This record gives sequence, C-alpha cells and structure tokens, in this order.
Amino acid sequence: MAANPKLPPRVTLLIRNEIRSFMNNPDPNHTGRKVGDSKAAVYAFYDYDGEPIYVGQTSDTVRARVGRHLTGQRSDVVAKFILDPFEVAEIEVWTIPEIAEAEGSTATKRKLLNEYESTVYQKLRDESRFKAVLNEEVPKEITPVPLPASLRGRIIPDSIWDDRAHADVRIARRANIVGRLAQLISERQVKGGIRRTLHLQTQRLEWLSNKRLTELGIESADSETDTLFNFEET
Repeated sequence: MAANPKLPPRVTLLIRNEIRSFMNNPDPNHTGRKVGDSKAAVYAFYDYDGEPIYVGQTSDTVRARVGRHLTGQRSDVVAKFILDPFEVAEIEVWTIPEIAEAEGSTATKRKLLNEYESTVYQKLRDESRFKAVLNEEVPKEITPVPLPASLRGRIIPDSIWDDRAHADVRIARRANIVGRLAQLISERQVKGGIRRTLHLQTQRLEWLSNKRLTELGIESADSETDTLFNFEET
C-alpha cells in the first residue's frame, strides 16, 4: 500500500507516537494526571549515549513545551542550532505540582521553577562526561534543592533505533550542526553562551569520532587524543 503523501514520513510518525505515549504516562507526583499535562516542570533531553544535552523548564504543559522542541513547532534553541532534535533519544521530566497549583502569575511560577531547573542542570552537568550541557543560558547556580520523583523514557522505537543511533549517521548530523552553528556565529553578533555551545559541540563531535575509530580498530592520527574521554558506557 502506498504511503499517504499528506502525512509526514513514517519515521516521524513513529517518533511522535512514542512522544505521545510518554506524555500519557501517569504523573509520578500527582495522582490522576498525565505527566504531559503538568503545568510546572523541569525537563531534560538525552542523546543516544545517555548524555544530557539540554535542560529546560515550563509553566505551560510539558506536552506543549517539549512538542515545540521536537515536533517542528517554534523553538529558539532549535532555530539557533543549540539543540538538534535528531539527537534526542530520551526525555526526563520532574513535575512540581505545588508550583502548578500555587496562586500567582506565570512570571512568579517561572521564578519558583528556577531553583529546580538549576538543581537539575547542576546534577546532569556533573554526570556528563564533558561536565557541560548544551544550554546557551546556564541557569544561575544555587544551593541544590530536593527534587521530586522523575519520569524518564525513550522516544525512539526499537524498529528504527539502530539506524538512528548509528555512529556514522550521528557524526554526520553533529558535524552539520557544528558547521551551521559556526556560520551563525560568523554572521551575527552573539552572546558568549552560543560560543560555549559551539565549543562543547566540537568536543562531542571529536569524542564520537574517536569512539567510532576505536570501534573499527583504526588508529587515529594522534592516538593520544583517544584517551581524553572514557568510551565505556555509563
């Protein structure tokens, strides 16, 4: 049967279905509510190696906010090549019901979310093999606060995982993002955070390229650089 030309590609539909399934999971911190319907939360994205690549907060629904990043709607971090949606393999969400239900303006709720976002950012930064996350704007560092239970799940189905996770595909994507981000920097007046993101992306590209050479048993031009990062799964 021929594909419906009015629909997105099959791969896109499969990933959107996984995102929808994730959002329909029960909120671990609010009985009777779906995690995607929470209106106060911190979320994080991870790549195919389990590496944290972005941390954000939302006082909109989690479903809507994550959708703006991953399903083709407006997202500044995607438009500026800080985040490549292709790299997102997993999502983790920390919902904070007491903020969602608190009285006050959206601005007030965002201010309350800041300490949770900073805590998640510091936690994932410290767990990263690069000791950094791709965020352009680093949340102001504060004394970490206790985090609520989180929900983490993969959004890439098994049927396409091997194709999406293949190192050669990801090296090509990552190199493309590095080039586009570098071009953006060369053509516009940008803040230091964008340059920091570019620097981290080049490290991520080098790490993945070195890992691929190791997998294939190929010695790099400078074998000493292969020991810069630990290639073992974490």
